[in-house]
Amino acid sequence: MVRADRTPVGIATRQKLILSGLYLSKYDSLGVRKLGFDSFIEAFNVIGYALGSRPASIKNYRDEFDPLFPNNPRKGWHKRPTRQYCRAVFEQYKDLDFESFTLLVRSFFSFDENAWGTALPVEEGGQGTTTFAQRLITGLAAEQYFERFCGDLAEFRGCLVENTTRHGCGYDFRLRREQDQKDFLAVEVKGLREQTGSLSMTPKEYDVASTLKDRFFLFVVKNFREVPSHEIFQNPLFCNLHFRKVERVVVQISWLTTV
Repeated sequence: MVRADRTPVGIATRQKLILSGLYLSKYDSLGVRKLGFDSFIEAFNVIGYALGSRPASIKNYRDEFDPLFPNNPRKGWHKRPTRQYCRAVFEQYKDLDFESFTLLVRSFFSFDENAWGTALPVEEGGQGTTTFAQRLITGLAAEQYFERFCGDLAEFRGCLVENTTRHGCGYDFRLRREQDQKDFLAVEVKGLREQTGSLSMTPKEYDVASTLKDRFFLFVVKNFREVPSHEIFQNPLFCNLHFRKVERVVVQISWLTTV
C-alpha cells in the first residue's frame, strides 16, 4: 500500500506524541477539557490517530510523565526513571504556560500541509475548543484511521492509495489497483464522535457519488469517544442510507469605503 507523504514540518511526529502526553500529564483533566475532549480515552483516540499513531502511544507518554507531576491523581510509571529522551523534552518545555502549551499542541493539527507547524486560531467562547476537537474527529483523525487500516480491508486490498484531501475533487482518497490503471475507487471519509450520528455530504461529494456509483465508497469511522470502529458504504446514495437535501441561507457582511 502506498501512503501519501504527510510528513509535518518542524517538530517530528514522535516529539509531537511526546509533547501531547506531557501536556495531558501536566494539565490533567483541565488540558483534556481545554482541547474539547470529554475524557482521556477520547483524547488518546483522536490525538493518536490524528498524528498517524496509536491511541496507546499518547497514553504511554502521559504515564511516562505522571511521576514528574505529583499533584495529578496517577502514579504513572513510577517504578523506573523517566526515559532520557522524554526527560529532555520535559526540560525543554516544562516552563511553558498553559495557554502557550495549548496553542503548541493545537498547532500539531493544522489542516494546511504547507503550514503544518502553524497554530490554528483561538476560537472564542466555551464552544471553541469543542469545535477544535470535532474538526479533528471529522477530519484528520478519521482520515489517518483510514490510511492506517485500509490496506487490511478486503474492499481496498492491493490498491495504491493517493491522498486527495487537498485537491477538492469530492472525495478524500483515490485508490487504484496495479492491474487496472484506468478506473479508480473514490473514498470519502467521515468521522463520528459517537456510535451513531448525522453525516453530511457537500454538493461536490454528492455529485461525484452520483456519477461514480459502485466506485464511490463512504468510509465512516465511529465512536472516537470510546473505541473507534468503521463501517463502509459502497455506492452510498443507492444503499440503505437515506439522504435529504438541506438548504441554508448564509448572510455575509462586509464593510465598504471609497478612496
